[in-house]
Amino acid sequence: MSTPQPQSDSQLAQLDVEILLRFGLPNPGPHRSTLFADGAVAAAIMVDRLGVLPRALVFLGEVVRSGGTRFAAELPEPLPGPAADVARGWLTAAAVVVQNPMGDQLVARWLDAVAAVLALRVTHREANS
Repeated sequence: MSTPQPQSDSQLAQLDVEILLRFGLPNPGPHRSTLFADGAVAAAIMVDRLGVLPRALVFLGEVVRSGGTRFAAELPEPLPGPAADVARGWLTAAAVVVQNPMGDQLVARWLDAVAAVLALRVTHREANS
């Protein structure tokens, strides 16, 4: 087993989160671990750069829990402003592989993980300002 190499924000932001969702959601093991680790950090970096607050991701997770991934993917603005297109891409990619409510729960948990990483980034930035 190799030791993971540190990656910069720029490197992580270049990850294809949609591909990580397509492979990580249906496949427990290393693909899912990557989705919930590097994928969640990459997604948090992307939406942080677009000014999204963590609570918007938490709310989107609740929408997924309540209405499902496909429903959330069809929302006109799943996240506010320019992040809407980013979130719609994630949700559309996830909807391709999510087959049942358990899959929707997994998507919602991933959005919660992204929100948690984003909250840490915001808190750290504010503490160092």
